[in-house]
Amino acid sequence: MNLRYFSNKPNLETRAAQIWQILIGFAYNRQITTYKKIANILDYNNGAGVLNRQLGHIMYFCKENNLPPLTILVVNSETGILGDGFETDLDLGRAREKVFGYNWFSIFTPSALEFSEIWKSYK
Repeated sequence: MNLRYFSNKPNLETRAAQIWQILIGFAYNRQITTYKKIANILDYNNGAGVLNRQLGHIMYFCKENNLPPLTILVVNSETGILGDGFETDLDLGRAREKVFGYNWFSIFTPSALEFSEIWKSYK
């Protein structure tokens, strides 16, 4: 069996699946992260403005499946605030506690196809 690497198929949906795995690790450890840190993990040269669509896939997947808003864990490294386009009707503290308290490892990582279908339904 050959190993598959995310970098060999770097489309938005595949990267969303990769970021999902990263974020559930941060959620388990009750940590907030930054766009820059995620970009570095993905080996993106410049993290500024490159994650909005990948994170959007995750945001809409969570919304569609009544999951806590996983992307609330990602903030700007300079300002400490969420990026434009983040949607939640909860206050940040309560929303993060819901993310931290959810058992993310009890569900399968969404596939690239699932992310793609959700994205199309919202766009």
